[in-house]
Order: sequence, then C-alpha cells, then structure tokens
Amino acid sequence: MARVAFLGLGVMGGPMARHLAAAGHEVTVYNRNAAKAEAFVAAHGGKAAATPAVAAAGAEAVMACVGADVDLRAVTLGADGAFAAMTPGAVFIDHTTVSAEIARELAAAGEELGLLVVDAPVSGGQAGAENGQLTIMCGGSELAFKAAEPLMQAYAKRIGHMGPAGAGQLTKMVNQLAIAGILQGLSEALAFGKAAGLDLDAVVDVISKGAAQSWQMDNRAATMVRGQFDFGFAVDWMRKDLGLVLAEAERLGVSLPLAQLVDGYYAEVQAMAGGRQDTSSLIRRLVPKF
Repeated sequence: MARVAFLGLGVMGGPMARHLAAAGHEVTVYNRNAAKAEAFVAAHGGKAAATPAVAAAGAEAVMACVGADVDLRAVTLGADGAFAAMTPGAVFIDHTTVSAEIARELAAAGEELGLLVVDAPVSGGQAGAENGQLTIMCGGSELAFKAAEPLMQAYAKRIGHMGPAGAGQLTKMVNQLAIAGILQGLSEALAFGKAAGLDLDAVVDVISKGAAQSWQMDNRAATMVRGQFDFGFAVDWMRKDLGLVLAEAERLGVSLPLAQLVDGYYAEVQAMAGGRQDTSSLIRRLVPKF
C-alpha cells in the first residue's frame, strides 16, 4: 500500500479519494474548504493537510482534481504548492480537465524536479466516481504511466495511455466533443417526439435497442423527459471544457461548427439559471417546461 495525497474533494475527487482509502492506501487530503477535508477524515480515516505542500510531503503519489488551469497551477506550482514538497521519484496524477498546455507545463516542471507527471482526465461523471467505474485517459511518459496505473485502478474500469504529456487532455477534448453533439441530437429527438404527441418512454425503449443507442440515451433520456437535471456533470463545467476544446481547435486550425453551436446553446441554459444543472438540461431551450 502507498502513501498518497489527494488535492480537491469535490463531486469527483471526494469519491476517488474514498476508493483509495478503501483500497488500503494511507491517504492525506487537502481541500480549499478545510471543513470538507476534516469531514472526509472523520468518515474515511487518513489525515487532513492545511496546504497542498503539507499534503504532498513524503507522499509516493499525489493526485489532484480541482477546477481549472489556474486552480491546478496554484496547488502544484504556487507558494504552498505540492511540487516543491514532493520527493524525487514520486508521481503526480492530475485528474482535472484542463488545457493540454498546462499538462505539458507541469510535465516539464516535474521533470526538472525528478517527478513523474501524468495528465489523467476522467470520464464517467459523478456516478462513475462513486462506483469506481471511471474511464481515465492518460498522457505522459511510459515510466510515469506505469507508476500511476496501479493506483488509479482503485477507481477506474478502463485506463488508457494515449501518448506523451498533454495527450490525455486532448483525448478528453475528443470525449467532450462527442458528448456535446450526442446530447444536442438527443434533445432535438425528444423535443420532436413530444411535439408529435408520442409516448416518449415507449419511444426511448424502442430506439435504444437500435442504432440510436448511446450512453446518454441509456442514462439520461428518461430523466430529461421528466425534467430532472440535479445530478451528473454541470453545464458550467461543460462550458469550461468546450472553451478548452475551441481554444485548442483554433491553435490546430480545425473547424468545429457543432461545438461552437452547442456551446452557445449551453450559454442560453446558463441564462435560464441552469449552470449547475446536468448537461442533459440542454433540452430546456427546446422544451422550456422541462
């Protein structure tokens, strides 16, 4: 078993840290809201640290799942950041969805300090984190990936090494592009079915057994029909992710018209006070009472 630190105990990080503790690892946690870290320790054991640096000191591995590039830079390279306190040879695993640019920046900074760094964004949502069934897409050296993989197995069902530093984040961008397009299509399909007077439960039951089937249909169609959006991945976070995608696409010279369109639609949902609702709330702009 390993001595590990986990930075960030939100709806994704908290369950991941819990799975590490359940697997027998010695877990030290840090959270910007210290009360959440203390509550974690009371429920699952381990220690709470006042800063990322204190959490990382002596750890064989440090995981992070925070908000955005600026938050990640603060907990790693900031005045009380983890990197300066980590022991050479330790592995840093970043589960935050951030830019490929900062993933490469952290990999370079880690190399100078003798650290192994993996960018490892996840897919599967809150349910995947709670159930230990996340899909993790990793970027970094083969050595870093091999050091990180056994630890991540505590909360993953599928772990892939996608290439060098930044490749994990780029793969997550592909993932988010696919999700955004599928949710827009599903929203339009359900809105059309409702306007046509069809029994939407019956429609979904039939078409989900054919070529239209998707994870979003299986897990979100029934709740979309009932206007239930208080779970899963929030619109605010999807807009953050699409912003990363669109910025990267501009650098690559790639046109993403559907992503731009759906990003604008999510902005409309935010204006309807839906920023903290699940991404399936995209249907609300087509069927407002949903």
